[in-house]
Amino acid sequence: MALIGVIVGYGVAMGTNGSFGGAAAPAQVADVAAPTAPTPPAEPTTADNVKPVDKKTDHILGDPNSTISIIEYSDYECPFCARNHPTVKQLVTDNDDVNLVYRHYPLSFHANAQATAEGSECVASLGGNDAFWKFTEAVFDQGADKAKLRGYAESAGVSGTKFDDCMNSGKFTQAVNDHFAEGSAAGVNGTPGNIIINNKTGKTRMVSGAQPAANFQAAIDALR
Repeated sequence: MALIGVIVGYGVAMGTNGSFGGAAAPAQVADVAAPTAPTPPAEPTTADNVKPVDKKTDHILGDPNSTISIIEYSDYECPFCARNHPTVKQLVTDNDDVNLVYRHYPLSFHANAQATAEGSECVASLGGNDAFWKFTEAVFDQGADKAKLRGYAESAGVSGTKFDDCMNSGKFTQAVNDHFAEGSAAGVNGTPGNIIINNKTGKTRMVSGAQPAANFQAAIDALR
């Protein structure tokens, strides 16, 4: 009888859940796969609507007659643009048939970008292409700041008074806006937006963002 009591007691303790104390066993939960983000559309590899390089109006670093141009759609206040700029300049040095073309793409949330772009155009109109590039280097080295633009212009060899007059006139607001619109039409949607073009064939490659020099070089070689 004692043995039967032990057996019965054991059965009660185990209950229907197969565990001591009558506690329910954890329920089995089916694995549910986490939702996956939609795959973003692939970036365009070409820029079919890019405006051709114009030796008279574009800001060109290097030989204006180069077969290949790196068109840099850029924002003077963008930190990635500041990182990208030395890379594309070095590619001009490393390739005899490549030049660099600077075009404006000032982002609306950068408070100094539009004014600095217009300032660079004022400098170019007053001091020429060399002054434009000196101004550009000063901005990328020291930062886009409206309060410093006159100083950058003067260091590029331009009269501070004439620079102020140009800025106050709004003379180049539309020109900067046109650059932005043309870049967007070509597929640029952020900065730096780099378009590499063979000026003879019109073929293009898009290299978006501050990428390693090797990525640019591969695109250049593909256009030769």
